[in-house]
Amino acid sequence: MKRHEQLQNLSREHHLALKLALLVRRALESGEPPKIQAAATTCATAFVSDLEPHFIREESDVLPLLAQAGEIALVERTLNEHDEMRRLATKLDLPTADPATLQRFGKLLGAHVRFEEHELFEVAQRHLTADDKTND
Repeated sequence: MKRHEQLQNLSREHHLALKLALLVRRALESGEPPKIQAAATTCATAFVSDLEPHFIREESDVLPLLAQAGEIALVERTLNEHDEMRRLATKLDLPTADPATLQRFGKLLGAHVRFEEHELFEVAQRHLTADDKTND
């Protein structure tokens, strides 16, 4: 199913997040401290430039719609995961990032994208499509 216009850019941006999660996994699997640190630095930078603005758009555009539609559990999960990734991202921007923190960030980021694509955006899609039909 094609994404609703309001979700298309957000959905496209998930590709970067999945690439970051893969970068983290590969760096950790290598066991090489320079690769692990480089992955942490890349994630910290991408968080500020790409992920945080993405979270803000979801929180201002998508989540209010879902909250109004009574989808409180989805909204709460999304906000909780955004908050955890924000906390983890601040720990990645250190001279020596903790591999466990990086691992948690990478796993959560990948799982979060899958959650949004398969659950959150599917529900949002239904509500947006219903709104479009009501406004016709």
